[in-house]
Amino acid sequence: MTEIRLRKRHRMRQKEIAAIASRIEEATGSKVFSASDTVDMAEAPGYDAIIVDGKVLAIVLDGTPVLTVRGLLRYGASKRHVTVDMGAVKFVANGADVMGPGVVDADPSIAEGDFVWIRDERNKRPLAIGRALVPASAMLSKMKGKVVASIHFVGDKLWLVDEVEEEEEAPVDPDQ
Repeated sequence: MTEIRLRKRHRMRQKEIAAIASRIEEATGSKVFSASDTVDMAEAPGYDAIIVDGKVLAIVLDGTPVLTVRGLLRYGASKRHVTVDMGAVKFVANGADVMGPGVVDADPSIAEGDFVWIRDERNKRPLAIGRALVPASAMLSKMKGKVVASIHFVGDKLWLVDEVEEEEEAPVDPDQ
């Protein structure tokens, strides 16, 4: 798997940080990073990455800031969730789109085109982020076909960006 190259990394201004944080907080219902945190932005193919304390915790897709799975694990979210049954977890965790029959719950405020986060039924842990292809009412009706297009999941290139950077920063043991 090829890695993602982050380019043109720069420190964000406090006003920019506050604006992005408020948009994410409005979408997720959770308090996220603040203007006092160290926040950088970098370009990647297809999106801009928001880096908080050295970790990619959000991305900007089509002008909309969205938490990554790592960001969801750190800050949590109470809005825009789609819950899938345990039979769908294996597929969603490997990047598959969410199919209607696998949805067991969804935030009723989800509209077509919204960015959503996908979680498992048992643990309620984030598996992926995606874009809703239909509103929540259609998802809950167990309609056939795709209901959420997967964008980012645990183990994909974006997830691995932080792991690659950690390996590069690891101190070298002189005894080896």
